[in-house]
Amino acid sequence: MSQSLVILVLDLTGTFAFGLNGALTAVRAVRLDLVGVLVLGVMTALGGGIIRDVLLNVSPAAFTDVRYLAVATGGALLVFLLSVELERFTRLITVFDAVGLSVFCVTGASAALAAGLGSVQAVLLGVIAGVGGGTLRDVVMRRVPTVLTSDFYAVPALVGAVLVVVATNLGIQGLVGALVSAAVTFVLRMLGVHYGLSLPGPREGRSGTGES
Repeated sequence: MSQSLVILVLDLTGTFAFGLNGALTAVRAVRLDLVGVLVLGVMTALGGGIIRDVLLNVSPAAFTDVRYLAVATGGALLVFLLSVELERFTRLITVFDAVGLSVFCVTGASAALAAGLGSVQAVLLGVIAGVGGGTLRDVVMRRVPTVLTSDFYAVPALVGAVLVVVATNLGIQGLVGALVSAAVTFVLRMLGVHYGLSLPGPREGRSGTGES
């Protein structure tokens, strides 16, 4: 399987997962109607890819390939139609978000390397692509983006993007390298959610001492 085909397949997979995630969030968190569910689902699904392509100075795939819009809309519509049946699965929002995060950090880093960017730039773009859709979702819903409130959101994306760069430098390209990187990202994100993992925060001064 060629590298471009791998990126396309993973890109559409992440688009579908983020479409499901955005639509589930719309249904559960704010009880939007059909239009609202579709808008939030499609925005979440396509946001990261559009940001990635704009930064790479190429026409966003979402605007040139109808498959992206179809997959995003299909995922959102599926959630709307099955909203009652999906109510029992409370963790689906997190799972789909983790899938989208994992896939887009890989495709973002891979696309950057394919465009001739350096390793550091590829890692940065991978993280931006991974968190982009979820950030747009949260901003539209008027809440602090998950990437700013959860330490183990950007960190797994960072690890996944680094793995893509390392694999490419070692000559491990194609489906195997991409799937391993995405799988590691997904596992790290879910472990972070399950165990409430977080990075060390800033030290807080003692109250009542007059210290600022």
